[in-house]
Amino acid sequence: MPVTGKIEYVPRPLAHLAENVYSFPIMNTRGVSAACIFAAATLSYGQSPTAVEWSKPFPPYKIAGNLYYVGSEQLASYLVVTPQGNILINSDFEQTVPVIRASVEKLGFRFSDIKILLGSHAHGDHMEGDALVKELTGARVMAMEQDVPALRKMTPGGKPHPIDRILHDGDEVTLGGTTLVAHLTPGHTKGCTTWTMKVQDGGKTYNVVIIGSLNVNPGFVLVGNKDYPRIAADYEHSFEVLRALPCDIFLGAHGNYYGMTAKYAKLRKGAANPFIDPAGYRAYIDDREQAFRKELDAQKRKANPSN
Repeated sequence: MPVTGKIEYVPRPLAHLAENVYSFPIMNTRGVSAACIFAAATLSYGQSPTAVEWSKPFPPYKIAGNLYYVGSEQLASYLVVTPQGNILINSDFEQTVPVIRASVEKLGFRFSDIKILLGSHAHGDHMEGDALVKELTGARVMAMEQDVPALRKMTPGGKPHPIDRILHDGDEVTLGGTTLVAHLTPGHTKGCTTWTMKVQDGGKTYNVVIIGSLNVNPGFVLVGNKDYPRIAADYEHSFEVLRALPCDIFLGAHGNYYGMTAKYAKLRKGAANPFIDPAGYRAYIDDREQAFRKELDAQKRKANPSN
């Protein structure tokens, strides 16, 4: 959706997205073809209205160099293409996986060439589809250490959440000459991950930043959080980390972080690459920090009304 004025974000139903524990039986995939598994995921068993709405297709497109957008209208997924196979960032809802696959194929790539699957953070709208993508491609699934406990609970259809490599802050993921760096930017989740990489386009090199999230969703407890005592301090740390990263191309876990729809429209008209937006990157961080501090102050006043 276009961004006008202040940068907007879409609230998420926290209990559903953070936990994603489903009650329907385990799917037995032994002896079942990948095509059948893929088709089964398109059925509307137990799908939430959010998953259906947020999985609406969006035209796939080249962002710059070997980096492509293959996500839905609401949920951002990225394909990094290399000579030795491809990297997918964000499987999104399981419901979204067929949309991602169709986008990859529309761009002329094979879904089965995905060798590595990464994620932004352990909410279902970004990583619920990990098991299905692994079923279809055999990709190695990698996730930040602090998000592993939440991911272990994310079992659509009773399928265990695959994790082939546990990542730590600063770890590199390299394939076919392209390297992505995992930056721990916690707060939104304990293991929220911002990815950086470099792309070459038009004879120039650009720094890409794919923000995991800085949003304080409705219901997030910033003061006296027994389950996450460091949540406020972690947000503070993440603002510092992101401000220190060099950024030319600004992306994120949702397209509306960076005004994707409006920028895509400019791209279609032949404008200079609108995704090269270092000013927009700084503005997003400023906006999210302002929103964070406003909510933190409000929760502090509520916790200590006499002060």
